[in-house]
Amino acid sequence: MLEKSLKGNLGYWAWVLLLLSIIGVGVICYVVQFNYGLGATGMSRDVTWGVYISQFTFLVGVAAGGLMLVLPYYLHHYKEFGRITILGEFMAIAAVAMCLLFIMADLGQPMRALNVVFHPTPNSMLFYDMIVLNGYLFLNIICGWVILHSEYKGIKYPKWVKPFIYISIPWAVSIHTVTAFLYCGLPGRHFWLTAILAPRFLASAFAAGPCLLMVIALIMKQVTKFDVGQKAQDKLVTIIGYAALLNFFFLGCEIFVAYYSQIPGHMHTLDYLFWGLTDHTTGVVYNNLVPFMRASVIMGFAGIGLIFVARSKKSDGLLALSCILIFVSFWIDKGLGLVLGGFVPNGLEQITEYIPTAVELGITAGIWATGFLIITVLYKVAISVKLENEKTA
Repeated sequence: MLEKSLKGNLGYWAWVLLLLSIIGVGVICYVVQFNYGLGATGMSRDVTWGVYISQFTFLVGVAAGGLMLVLPYYLHHYKEFGRITILGEFMAIAAVAMCLLFIMADLGQPMRALNVVFHPTPNSMLFYDMIVLNGYLFLNIICGWVILHSEYKGIKYPKWVKPFIYISIPWAVSIHTVTAFLYCGLPGRHFWLTAILAPRFLASAFAAGPCLLMVIALIMKQVTKFDVGQKAQDKLVTIIGYAALLNFFFLGCEIFVAYYSQIPGHMHTLDYLFWGLTDHTTGVVYNNLVPFMRASVIMGFAGIGLIFVARSKKSDGLLALSCILIFVSFWIDKGLGLVLGGFVPNGLEQITEYIPTAVELGITAGIWATGFLIITVLYKVAISVKLENEKTA
């Protein structure tokens, strides 16, 4: 079936060439980092996780978001998701692949990843994160590819794949829960010491993942005439809308508890994220994330309002805009604010801001381009098979 990805029009190949160019830039930047070391990044003693881990955290949620399609279709037999579920599984493959690449980039030297295998530490959350991420990747490869290949052959998928489908449902929850526990297990970082971090992660995941899928589905509807169906779109809108609202409810709980209980570790980080922190010895105000976090809140609420308007008006353009707003809002919230903000101030109440270098941004862009290339190839195969089956039906 992979040969179907080698057939496409000029627009398809221009898109692939663009992604390959960005990947090339990312590879060059990685060679620079590999030779120089992590000193080529903006990370420091105080900020030990930068843009790589923040993107990893966000993309784990995108991968887990595929659950919102797999669960209704396979467990509740919601047939309207029949055309879109395979796309959710393939999106999860690309997202987990990006997660693993970001971890490799953060390690500096890729051989260090083997320490997790050769020197396992079951008391470390990182050990379990490796298991759940790789396991989820293989589950989606097995389930997605076997089911698509069965469609290609015009037969029902074999029964042996069903247990893997059912295992993948709780597994999707586990990948983001374990990722949240990575943060909760660091007592020196007060901002992450909250019991609702895992539920907050899952709420944003169940909105961001389907948002990305919805935007891609709407693009494919225009480019390839592959339509996932109005009922599937409407159901996704409901899922995205309520999950996004739940995420903001959890964020509101965090803010209320921090300020009502006057918890310094939580208040200082929230001050830094939304208003900026002043160093009282020098008078310098540190606020490089404030514009992003304020924009995140505005875009999030605007996206939630628009998405329900888009459904009532049956407007694909408005629907795409609302999904982009929610997706970018949650990318800022989790991909920038939650991870980077957790390091400010440090354990000694000192402020060290983090600004990614050009090398980090180049590697980050290259990894995102790799993910979109994986999605492009897999979706090209999947849509070609489905459209061919519909013609012969």
